[in-house]
Amino acid sequence: MANLKELRNRIQSVGSTMQITSAMKMVSAAKLKKAQDAIQQMRPYAEKLQELLSGLNASLDQSESVYGQQRPLTKVLVIALTSNRGLCGAFNANVIRQTRKIANAYVEQGVEVEIIAIGKKGNDILKKNFSVIANHSEIFANIQFSSVAEVAQHAMDAFAAGEYDKVEVVYNHFKNAGSQAVLTEVMLPIEPPTGEASNNENLDYIFEPGKEEIVEELIPKSLKTQLFKAVLDSNASEHGARMTAMHKATDNAKELSRLLKLDYNKARQAAITNEILEIVGGAAALEG
Repeated sequence: MANLKELRNRIQSVGSTMQITSAMKMVSAAKLKKAQDAIQQMRPYAEKLQELLSGLNASLDQSESVYGQQRPLTKVLVIALTSNRGLCGAFNANVIRQTRKIANAYVEQGVEVEIIAIGKKGNDILKKNFSVIANHSEIFANIQFSSVAEVAQHAMDAFAAGEYDKVEVVYNHFKNAGSQAVLTEVMLPIEPPTGEASNNENLDYIFEPGKEEIVEELIPKSLKTQLFKAVLDSNASEHGARMTAMHKATDNAKELSRLLKLDYNKARQAAITNEILEIVGGAAALEG
């Protein structure tokens, strides 16, 4: 009977876990819809602004755009975007692994690396091996352009002052609810357009009101928008990854519950059979 009691406890425990994972799946699905709408609305604007920025930078002299200066690498800043909570599969592990790979590659070349973590999970792990100079996990509590812009402004000011020679962003790119891909984007220096977009370099641009005003307004805004897009991308990817992980966890709990109930029924049947055999044996002994 002790075995039956243990199985009953395990079945109840698995049932409770299944209720939790099922509820978390529904919560993530609800949050995903809002996050997905936000990134889908933001992405075309950010991509077009990035295209204009690359074309503009290609038409400017190095002296006219401090954010486009290519310098020998001595110090690099990596902005890693993870989540504040777990239970989302390999979402955080993939970003952390990619950040480590990038940082170790630079260190091997003799380049100093510093990291800004946006997300508690990345900060907790990366600070054990690398120099994490800031953690902005509060951004995901209430995603606002202004809070993301502050982080971008810090990176831009540090790059312009020569503290960093390159700034990279590592985050999960949202494809759909069940698929995310880790991307590494160069935020600074601004890279010239490649492929078909590079043909725009030969175009004559008419600057209105003027180059200085555009450099002062459009380029900083574009860089801040680029980081904001990455944050929205990461947020949608997190909810998609958690919904998928909780869906799989719920399915696994259902299967485990089914197997435990089967074992319970077998053990119960065996216990009943043993009791019947004992009764029959006792009756036969009395008759004898």
